[in-house]
Amino acid sequence: MCRNITTLRGLEPSATPEEIEAAARQYVRKVSGVQSTSPRTTDAIEHAVHHIAQATTELLATLPPRQQPPPTLPPLRRIAAKAAAQAG
Repeated sequence: MCRNITTLRGLEPSATPEEIEAAARQYVRKVSGVQSTSPRTTDAIEHAVHHIAQATTELLATLPPRQQPPPTLPPLRRIAAKAAAQAG
């Protein structure tokens, strides 16, 4: 599986729609082998991202809580934390 996809279950606060979409996009890129879209692939990629993000949201909502937080933060949170540290 793609190393860039991090665990979203158990985050505090919960995973945002943007984090879920980013993970879905990484998954679709990995599975499809399409790293950048073209007019021929855009519709199929966006359709898949939407459905995978929706399924991920439903999955996270129905799973029981984790006993421990995930070992790493999603990339969007790492970027935000780095920016906050540089600003502060």
